[in-house]
Amino acid sequence: MTATRLTSRAVIRLSPTDEAEDVIAFLQGLVTNDVIGTLPAYAGLLTPQGKTLFDFIVWPGKPGELLVDCEAEVAEELVKRLSLYRLRRKIAIAVDPGVAVHWRPEMGDGAAADPRLGSLGQRWLAPAAAGEEAADEAWQAHRLSLGVPEGRAELGDILWLETNAVELHGVSFSKGCYIGQENTARMNWRSKVNRRLLVVPLDESEEKRRKAEYPALGLAVDHLRVETIDSERAPAWLRATLSPSEA
Repeated sequence: MTATRLTSRAVIRLSPTDEAEDVIAFLQGLVTNDVIGTLPAYAGLLTPQGKTLFDFIVWPGKPGELLVDCEAEVAEELVKRLSLYRLRRKIAIAVDPGVAVHWRPEMGDGAAADPRLGSLGQRWLAPAAAGEEAADEAWQAHRLSLGVPEGRAELGDILWLETNAVELHGVSFSKGCYIGQENTARMNWRSKVNRRLLVVPLDESEEKRRKAEYPALGLAVDHLRVETIDSERAPAWLRATLSPSEA
């Protein structure tokens, strides 16, 4: 059987501890995308200046709950950050080790298309089982081959729109306020996305612009000024949406 489990991912469960509490409304006021509508949805949690702290995929859980599919390495940090905003609201926020994230590159039944890009494949959540073979290396190679960045190493401290969040369906401009919304909306209205993340061949990467490198794959993720980007080297999903001034 082909490996599907992403051991580099963890699941955070947000659940009400009082039946009057609204978990969806709580998260809706914090993250970049609409979690009231169709799920799963790709979203970020930003600084007040609009820079990326965490990126993740939000899933429906049991009635009244939400599940957050995030990087395992930063899961506890994300729990602490969300708990800061909880204040006295009666919401439990914790990593759930009993739930695992799975992925496959091909389309099939019983899973959801990755909300960022259909060609990324399908994901699903399932009870964690011991001894499951990891698919993380295959996932990373597939993701980078499509030019899609993710995670703290690649996105951290970059303005959310510069991570290609619009093109990857990670932001809603109609959902209302969230942390970092003012600067993010202003950048969009004024078309002021001056830099973008791009997956490039490692031997063409600029060290001072490099966010992450993957020698085994011969690839790197660079944070480049848009006027320096050769549109022919950009992935099709990004190239199609670059304005003439960016291309």
